[in-house]
Amino acid sequence: MQMAERLYTQGYISYPRTETTHYPDNFDLRGTLKQQVGSSDWGNAVKELLAQGLEKPRKGADVGDHPPITPMRAATESELGHDPWRLYDYITRHFIATISPDCRYLQTTAHFEIGKEKFTCTGKTVIHPGYTAVMHWQAIVGDENLPPFEIGEVCIVDEVRLVEKQTSPPDYLTESELITLMEKHGIGTDASIPVHINNICERNYVTVIGGRKLKPTTLGIVLVHGYQKIDPDLVLPTMRSAVEKQLNLIATGKAHGDAVLQHGLDIFERKFKYFVHNILGMDELFEVSFSPLAASGKPLSRCGKCRRYMKFVQAKPSRLHCSSCDETYSLPQNGSIKLYKELKCPLDDFELVLWTTGSRGKSYPLCPYCYNNAPFRDMRKGMGCNECTHPTCIHSLGQNGVSGCVECDNGALVLDQTSAPKWRMACNKCNVVINFGEHIHKISVAEDSCEECDSAILDFAFNKAKSPLEDGATEHSGCIFCDPVLKPLVGIKYAAMKLARAGRGRGVRGRGGGRGRGRGRGRGRGKPKDKMAQLAAYFV
Repeated sequence: MQMAERLYTQGYISYPRTETTHYPDNFDLRGTLKQQVGSSDWGNAVKELLAQGLEKPRKGADVGDHPPITPMRAATESELGHDPWRLYDYITRHFIATISPDCRYLQTTAHFEIGKEKFTCTGKTVIHPGYTAVMHWQAIVGDENLPPFEIGEVCIVDEVRLVEKQTSPPDYLTESELITLMEKHGIGTDASIPVHINNICERNYVTVIGGRKLKPTTLGIVLVHGYQKIDPDLVLPTMRSAVEKQLNLIATGKAHGDAVLQHGLDIFERKFKYFVHNILGMDELFEVSFSPLAASGKPLSRCGKCRRYMKFVQAKPSRLHCSSCDETYSLPQNGSIKLYKELKCPLDDFELVLWTTGSRGKSYPLCPYCYNNAPFRDMRKGMGCNECTHPTCIHSLGQNGVSGCVECDNGALVLDQTSAPKWRMACNKCNVVINFGEHIHKISVAEDSCEECDSAILDFAFNKAKSPLEDGATEHSGCIFCDPVLKPLVGIKYAAMKLARAGRGRGVRGRGGGRGRGRGRGRGRGKPKDKMAQLAAYFV
């Protein structure tokens, strides 16, 4: 854009900051074209066009500002310099092409068979090059021609090859490709788009490499990942596009400026407060990427995407980091994290980890990916396997849920499969824990429910030497709240917690209808006091 403005001030091109692509009816196309007759690059094409007559340019968009960018006088490369000349060359060739005839070609498609396999081959033969004689990068090349064929002709196959290849990732976007995408999604105007691209370069979010390609830096990647983790709308094109559309409504008189302004302020104020409240998610990514914490982490569990070990960073807030995928996964705090029997989540193939507060506390397995990306609509971020609504997973609430919590309103008592031999079940919302005593070999949740309280029936397998059953029996099924044999085994306690965990919102009710008088609530960690000030200072 700086080169375009310099060419404009020197009188070589018209005003460049325009969005209009339609020439006005009184525009002197012929007079503008005559100035290019003496050019050594396209002078002959201009003379031929003046002799045969100009084509009427295609209908474009007239937004009411300046005419389309056109050359105002002839120039040479030695006169302008290499880079400005490339821009001038493109503008002039594009102008000449808009008033040139269409490119006409004959397309031929040949259908042939080899054995039982059918193939097609398409070629193009140029009849008249038209505008492509000037815009040569859009010309049809000679290798697109097909040799003459006749219907029913038999051809000899010279060679048959079976080539094995691998797909490759897409290349970095070039500046022109980025501009095309920004225009497609309605981000910015012709005047502001170059400013946006210059800003991300100056702020070190991207670097310009060979071929004018934009390569994201570590800072840019981490910043985008952080926004996606906290509020994806902030990095999606829909947010900026919506603002641009509202501004267009003001320009066309369909909306009031003050109303649109207040609407935008209300939305971004809420987003700002939500972002500050969840700023720890951004801190985790920056800390892992720009500090030695990632190098100090210890391999713990395998990533479900790349199958490589993720490092467990113990420094608070603890998290898992996959250096291969460059992804960071938050974990429950105020407890211990360890690998859970190398078992995998059936949804994403991530290895499960176990969160526990010790023998007197609570514990439950969780999938690192599902914990950060809720897999079902009735789940929220930050839920472990004891709140997962997967219908068949052996670790989920559906397979281990026993009844509603006896204390809180929205919790469910879930059998803790990791507590053997001192079996227990715990509420997945509050800190209620129900112990079953010792001398129990195994407990499993049956498919049947109690007819009186609707709690799940549990199958017990007792140790033969100290079984509470008559005649030395070791197996018994029943409801822990209603069965006279099992009721004496139940003991309600409250889990010993290192620090009350932050509330994770509403969850899924258990199978039972138990209700309590209180609702367990933890204080949680307050956000750092200076975060709001830091962000406010940055944005202001």
